[in-house]
Amino acid sequence: MKICQVCSVDFTLRHFIWPLMRRLREEGHDVTGVCAHGPLIEDIAADGFRIHDVPIRRTANLFWNWPAYTELVRLFREERFDMVHVHTPVAGVLGRAAAARAKVPRIVYTAHGFFFHEHMPPMRRAAHVGLEWMMGRTTHTLFTQSAEDASTARRLGLCRTGDVLAIGNGSDPAVFLPDEDNATRTRIRASLGTPMTRPVIIMVGRRVAEKGYPELIEAMRQVDAELWAVGQRLESDHASSVERLVDAAGNDPVLKNRVRFLGYRDDIPDLLRAGDIFTLPSHREGMPRSIIEAMLTGLPVVATDIRGSREEVVDETTGLLVPVRDSDALARALNQLVQNKEQRERMGQAALMRARELYDERLVLHRQIDHLALRQQSAS
Repeated sequence: MKICQVCSVDFTLRHFIWPLMRRLREEGHDVTGVCAHGPLIEDIAADGFRIHDVPIRRTANLFWNWPAYTELVRLFREERFDMVHVHTPVAGVLGRAAAARAKVPRIVYTAHGFFFHEHMPPMRRAAHVGLEWMMGRTTHTLFTQSAEDASTARRLGLCRTGDVLAIGNGSDPAVFLPDEDNATRTRIRASLGTPMTRPVIIMVGRRVAEKGYPELIEAMRQVDAELWAVGQRLESDHASSVERLVDAAGNDPVLKNRVRFLGYRDDIPDLLRAGDIFTLPSHREGMPRSIIEAMLTGLPVVATDIRGSREEVVDETTGLLVPVRDSDALARALNQLVQNKEQRERMGQAALMRARELYDERLVLHRQIDHLALRQQSAS
């Protein structure tokens, strides 16, 4: 089959969709990628994939995305794809609308986390649900990552065929794995000037408010540990900035010795192996891969009690769940693990076992390929 994978930005294509593209190619399919131009496209192109640069903007303003829509229609008509598979909210709307207009035979949407969520104001939530329902009239198959989203999709009728499947999320256990001999821990901590005995909390996520940075920075006033905050704000981000908080933390007499903003890093597996606790205090998520990667590394997780995260983290077993936007509760949970090495090691081991059983990336890829009947049949 001739298959097109569509998302908004190169970051998503590189970090989340590339493994699926490779797996589909292994099954003999012709796979093309589409996203807005960015430097991370180069890795995928070098792997032998055709990548089309379409100027998709991460905004709900349809006027600004009209050029992207018309370009997608033209591309789909010209290429005559058998299947268009769309990802992320904006590309999910534009891609499905364009694929329907171009009469693509099969349209698949993976909701990595519906934009609407339980903490959104009711009127705004209703508007986004309505948009998802309308686009669902064009959708033949709807994948969600969390089981909670799949249940919501079925209840609200967000796929006209009713073909809804929770595929989960995962990462590569051969890349994210524990540091058995402490060699990586020693090297990374030495490079960052962090003592071996200093408790280290790691956060990996885009540097925007909805990832929980305001609450986490405030919580660290009460936590005697070192925080490594990994990630940066994307150029395409419209979410609220936290740069003022970052600057203020650097000048705060307490926080400047506890909070370190490491920016974008390509050695996240090593950073996780050098840490003790992982945290993700997001306001909303789909089914975060960063938590899975931390669990595969053997770290306990402190996360907010939201969709996706509460499916991954078993409270009081593999980590701790706290309310959204509650810096005091977050501080108490972090302190509980900072002050109890035995508990965090026990939870980390439980997290590792759970992640290996449920969140191996190969399982997620197999579910999609099997459900879409894209597996190459052996000759009889």
